[in-house]
Amino acid sequence: MNASRLPRTFPLPTVPLEEAVGTQFRLLECTARHFEGAQLFEADAGVVPGPGRPRTTARVEAVLADFFGAGAAALVQGAGTGAIRSALGAVLGPGEPLLIHRAPVYRTTAVTLRGLGVRTHEADFNDRAALESALASGDFRYAYVQHSRQRLADSYDPGEVLRRCRAAGVRTIVDDNYAVFRVPASGVEMGAEASCFSLFKLHGPEGVGAVVGSGELVGRVHADNYSGGGQVQGHQALDALRALTHVPVMWAVQSRTGAEIAERLQAGEVPGVAEVRLANVQDRCLVLRLDRPVARGLPACAARYGAAAYPVGANSRYEVAPLFYRMSASSLDDDPSLADWTVRINPMRAGAGLVLDILRRALEDLYAGHGSGET
Repeated sequence: MNASRLPRTFPLPTVPLEEAVGTQFRLLECTARHFEGAQLFEADAGVVPGPGRPRTTARVEAVLADFFGAGAAALVQGAGTGAIRSALGAVLGPGEPLLIHRAPVYRTTAVTLRGLGVRTHEADFNDRAALESALASGDFRYAYVQHSRQRLADSYDPGEVLRRCRAAGVRTIVDDNYAVFRVPASGVEMGAEASCFSLFKLHGPEGVGAVVGSGELVGRVHADNYSGGGQVQGHQALDALRALTHVPVMWAVQSRTGAEIAERLQAGEVPGVAEVRLANVQDRCLVLRLDRPVARGLPACAARYGAAAYPVGANSRYEVAPLFYRMSASSLDDDPSLADWTVRINPMRAGAGLVLDILRRALEDLYAGHGSGET
């Protein structure tokens, strides 16, 4: 049995290297506006009277708000999931309707939505008429938009979705995980009420997330997070800020490398690859359809030649080797047949040569032990 062809994908735009350098410089300009030199080497902790959180954390939040042109920012525990939960919990009550895209919901987001008790209503964001119809109903105060793709074939422009929501008087919360710092503009920069993302996915410390948005929403997040144990401590905040200073350039290089790998695979450089797509399935990566159903065995085989066999945080500080992995759970929910034929590859910090060499050697090993591969 042969696998069906991969659908056409619509990768999100990326930031060219020279523009990424400018982004890095702008982040440091924002940092200089909110930190005196010595403060970059000092960190406090606790529920400090006044801000209700460490002063260092408040300064880093001010840098992020400045950088994204937002009213305010809050650092939270729980990484990207914690940020999404904090933002949605600040504005929605149990039983309240929430407009979402008609696609499998990211697993941890589904847990958040269930825990908050909101009533989700789906509309296909790829279908302008369907979105307009849902917005015209007047049933929603808020919509939730995932910046990265939920389905391989998703084609909607996140900025256009936000503009249509805003025109209808519907506020938006954007999951900017896997997108912020990689795409030209995040959700809040395009008019969303808030952007939510993981700083762990941006080389920051484990468990730290960010909500960047309106002063009203972020104020509620801070008010809800009054416990000392829930604060992001000063040393964590500084660690996250330091990491961010090299992320724009790092991700521009990674995006450029992914494009090079795709071109070389499309030219037939590695036998055994039937199709290749660039796609934002969670992170921006390469999606490969193999010509035999050996995809489940590829990660472990590639690991023998230096690849990472599983993720830690998807572009966390731990992930330097190229990642060879299965498709995301939401992608498999959408199309279970992908499991046997399709893998995703993220070059991480590696060059195209290493990625292609690992892929070639791993497929040679798999095919040598797989026979004809026909089922």
